[in-house]
Amino acid sequence: TGKTFLSVATACRFLQSGTIDKIILTRPAVEAGENLGFLPGDLNQKVDPYLRPVYDALGECIGAEKTQEYISLTKIEIAPVAFMRGRTLSNAFIILDEAQNCTLAQLKMIMTRLGRNSRMCISGDSTQIDLDHGRSGLEKVVTLFKNTDQIGMVFFGKEDITRHPLVEVIVRKFEEL
Repeated sequence: TGKTFLSVATACRFLQSGTIDKIILTRPAVEAGENLGFLPGDLNQKVDPYLRPVYDALGECIGAEKTQEYISLTKIEIAPVAFMRGRTLSNAFIILDEAQNCTLAQLKMIMTRLGRNSRMCISGDSTQIDLDHGRSGLEKVVTLFKNTDQIGMVFFGKEDITRHPLVEVIVRKFEEL
């Protein structure tokens, strides 16, 4: 449906207009049904596989070269969910991708990092939860904040799928199971 792309495109627009100073990308380190085990390298190299979809969207929005430049200038920061506690994220656009794989405690911790002049986009798909049953906090957060004036929510349906036209058919067939 383009959730990641839309959040990244909006963040890039805010960054390039000078509305914010940096983009902070975070995502839970949860695999989709497979355990990849220990990953070598520094922190960025370890989280890189989890953030591939975000990097793809950044490449489409600002290009690979500009993405690398912004990362080296810390205008784009990779911040794993596990290392967010205690931070105040000011003058930033925070993107929490794949939030369906965050627990309620993790979502509370991330949402309360919001600092002055910051925006946060939390995206997820409740049909793609990789946590044990009942552990995802996303639907609880949606219910809790759905009538909060300062928080906007956008919901996508099958008709909003932007990938190959066959993907909508595939999604519908899996829903029949």
